[in-house]
Amino acid sequence: MKTILFQGDSITDFGRTTSPDQVQGKGYATFVTGALGFDYPNEYDFINRGISGNRIVDVYARIKRDIINLKPDIMSILIGVNDVWHEIADENGVATEKFFKIYSMLIEEIKEALPNIKIMIMEPFVLCGTATEEHIDEFKTGVAEKAAMAKKVAEKYNLPFIELQKHFDEASKKAPEAYWLSDGVHPTSAGHELIKREWIKCFEKQVK
Repeated sequence: MKTILFQGDSITDFGRTTSPDQVQGKGYATFVTGALGFDYPNEYDFINRGISGNRIVDVYARIKRDIINLKPDIMSILIGVNDVWHEIADENGVATEKFFKIYSMLIEEIKEALPNIKIMIMEPFVLCGTATEEHIDEFKTGVAEKAAMAKKVAEKYNLPFIELQKHFDEASKKAPEAYWLSDGVHPTSAGHELIKREWIKCFEKQVK
């Protein structure tokens, strides 16, 4: 049985538990687990180690415990919005170039320890909402910069990149932004379904 690891911040965390690991929370990790678990019974074990509030430096700080020690066969990473949000809120964000540097270090060390692992890089995203509207220009600029760096990391290591921002932008033409992201950052159930569908498309085409 292969192990799939979901890694990231609150968007991935979304109420997951650590005991047992199999409780994936209420977001896209659970949606993916349900879909793949149904389509491929007993082929995959799923672990969610997203932690609310995490920036890229926080994920890197727990690389041994929450990635390498788990020995996943497949991993997805969704990180970046807090690297912007924490700077806006209390000047504790992560600069764009440092984001790229730490992200690269993370991938290099993972691949060195687990040479056969398959990694999917997910694009951070943002919309206008109650948590972002006061500083929406800073959010959009900052998250776009982090998204560009995440894509650059994917290209550097020849990894699949899951685009999400354009899909949320397109979805917001069909229903209000709050229908997809409750506060401009955290997805609703419909938003998590959007992420799940793009995750599975990438998995089926480039990873499985």
